[in-house]
Amino acid sequence: MNQKTLRPLKLKSDILDDNKLIQHATQRFDADGDDHIMTSIETPMLPDAFVLTDDEKIHKISHHFGQIMDILGLDRADDSLSGTPHRVAKMYVKEIFSGLNPANKPDIKLFDNKYKYNEMLIEKDITFYSNCEHHFVPIIGKAHIAYISTGKVIGLSKLNRIVQHYALRPQVQERLTIQIAEEIKSAVQSEHVAVVIDAVHLCVSSRGIKDNSSSTITSYYSGSFEDEALKSRFLRHI
Repeated sequence: MNQKTLRPLKLKSDILDDNKLIQHATQRFDADGDDHIMTSIETPMLPDAFVLTDDEKIHKISHHFGQIMDILGLDRADDSLSGTPHRVAKMYVKEIFSGLNPANKPDIKLFDNKYKYNEMLIEKDITFYSNCEHHFVPIIGKAHIAYISTGKVIGLSKLNRIVQHYALRPQVQERLTIQIAEEIKSAVQSEHVAVVIDAVHLCVSSRGIKDNSSSTITSYYSGSFEDEALKSRFLRHI
């Protein structure tokens, strides 16, 4: 005789309790998502974040994104949608979140400052695309960077690559600003670093309040750039 595993029946009170929990969680996360929360200077990562290969991650994300499309009611049999789960998964791993993987961190080479240039060096209007970690929608902005050499200089393109590396992950703008600044300080072996970021958040402009005219500015100053006169000169340049 076949035995069946019976699910325990849920009482009406249990179902009401479940609904209250869902409602409470929804209200909490909706409220949190509209606040600008940053819990850590480091991007929150699991200890086993890189056990899976990129191909394994793409395979798993593709499967789960397909399920999201099913829940939304999309017909994945349609020619236009059939490849979407794989495309999204590949984009996540290889492109817009590739900055999560430390293996993709740019290789920085320094050069001696033989020409004894001791003024600030500025790289401004570095365009970047990131994603808000609260809603996974784009952040589009410009980064402006300055540093003063203490004996070493860095290739100009490396400044851009540092910005891109930290932008290509789910982000909060305050954290992005700090991460870029700290990496440049470490890379150029100088405490004299300034970073300003001016960005538009699509979680503000395309949903929620739907304000498409505002932008967010964050800044970081260390070493000589904490002096108001030098800070003012930098801001005039950018």
